[in-house]
This record gives sequence, structure tokens and C-alpha cells, in this order.
Amino acid sequence: MPAINVNPTRQELTRLKGRLKTSIRGHKLLKDKRDELMKQFMDVVRENRAVRKKVEEGLMRAHGSFTVASALMSTEMLQQSLLYPKQSVELDMTFHNIMSVNVPEYHFRTRSQNGAEIYPYGFAATSGELDDAVDALSQVFQDMLRLAEIEKTAQLLAEEIEKTRRRVNALEYVKIPQMQEAIKYISMKLDENERSNTIRLMKVKDMLLKDAIEEKRQEDRQAIEAFRSRPQAPEGI
Repeated sequence: MPAINVNPTRQELTRLKGRLKTSIRGHKLLKDKRDELMKQFMDVVRENRAVRKKVEEGLMRAHGSFTVASALMSTEMLQQSLLYPKQSVELDMTFHNIMSVNVPEYHFRTRSQNGAEIYPYGFAATSGELDDAVDALSQVFQDMLRLAEIEKTAQLLAEEIEKTRRRVNALEYVKIPQMQEAIKYISMKLDENERSNTIRLMKVKDMLLKDAIEEKRQEDRQAIEAFRSRPQAPEGI
């Protein structure tokens, strides 16, 4: 018996063959999708490694400059210098499609294009290391956004790869074998029924032939008996 309950009819056999054909085609498409997703995922991972290294180097430079500035300036002066920023940033998010996966794209723009407005303080009472730290953070900001975008893309692609892999395995190891087994079962049942019908018809034919032969024999016997029992004409007439 197959793993799924089926009626051994020709209509069910035709339906299962259609489903099997569709499943095989879908399995191939899902495998192609999985392979392309893996390729895209590996590209994203390589880019993530490069961008993360760049961000870490930029943050290390900014942290080092802040450390030197905090050593040269008092804590109150450092906090007061960075208390009221002059520049503001607006962040927008859009999506683009990678193999049916909508991944985010981050875009930011500053209120002013004047690069000097990243410094919210006067230069007379602050150290040059603080300027270097603010400049390093300003430069690494876009790389940090790109890193966040890449890591979110990698997460979404990994989830889609896992879902696609489960679907491929379900078709390859469960659904398609079940349908193939059901088709084989129905074909065997139909062949068995056809053989049974053929044997039944042959038996009926033999019975009819025997009845016809027996009826013919009875007719012949009756004809012979009738011939023998008919009155004979007298001799000499």
C-alpha cells in the first residue's frame, strides 16, 4: 500500500501523473532558486567581511582620537562641546528584490551640504584630536549603514535559503516518492483488474461455447431419435 490513501481509478492515475509532473518541474525550479540564493548569500557574506573590517578600523580610529581628546580636555568641556549638534541626518529605507526576497536599502542625507557643520563647537577651546574623532565618525557613518544593510540582507537570505531547502527536501524525499509509489500502486491495481476481467471474459466465453456445443449435441440427438422413430413404409409398395 502507498503512504497516501488513493482510489485505484484511471481518473486518479491521470491526476497523480499531472501532479507528479508539476512537482518535478517545481523541484527543479526550487533547486535552481536555492543555488542562486546561495550564490547571492556568499557574495553578501564576502562583502560583509570587507565592510565590517572597514567599519571596525574607522571606529578604532575614532575611539583612539576620542581617548586622546578626553585625556587633553576636561570631561565637562568634552560633554559641553558635543551637547548640541549642528548637523542633522534623515534616513530613508527602500527595498529591492533578490530572488523573491525583499531586502532593505538605507539612504541618508544631511540637512546641510556644508562639511564644517559636523563640528558643533568652536575650535578655540577644543583639541584637534576631538576634530579627528568627529571627522572619523562622520566618515564611518555611511559604512555603518551599509554594514547594517548587508547584515539584514544576509539574515533574510539565510531564512529564505532554509525555507527553500526544506521545500526541496520535502519534494525530493517525501512528496515525489509518495506520488510515484501511488502511481505504481494504481497501475498495478488497474493491470490486475484488467487481467481479472480478461480471465472472467474467457471463462464466460468458454461457458457459452460449452453451452452452445451441448445444445448442438442435444439437437443432433433429437434429430437422430426423430429419424429413427419415424414410421417406415411397407415393403412392396
